[in-house]
Amino acid sequence: MAKKKPTVSDGTIALNKKAKHDYFLEESFEAGVVLEGWEVKSLRMKKVQLVDSYVLLKDGEAFLLGCQVTPLDTTSTHVIADPTRLKKILLHSKQLAKL
Repeated sequence: MAKKKPTVSDGTIALNKKAKHDYFLEESFEAGVVLEGWEVKSLRMKKVQLVDSYVLLKDGEAFLLGCQVTPLDTTSTHVIADPTRLKKILLHSKQLAKL
């Protein structure tokens, strides 16, 4: 059996290229996102769309709006998958203060 070629990846799953084109970005942050199990599987398969997504700051927390994660066909039927649900962004308090 042939071995798979190792792929070079920096761990980035999705980029919002339109934001870099439409806006001047002064600073960028690396952050985590709170996901459900089906969303993790979909992101690994690159089933995400960040066009027209943005960050909402509310009560000292950051949330991702407009991000669409398409559920896989093999997603469990016990969990109702909402592709456009509000996702919490995990940032340090110092990073949130800069925003």
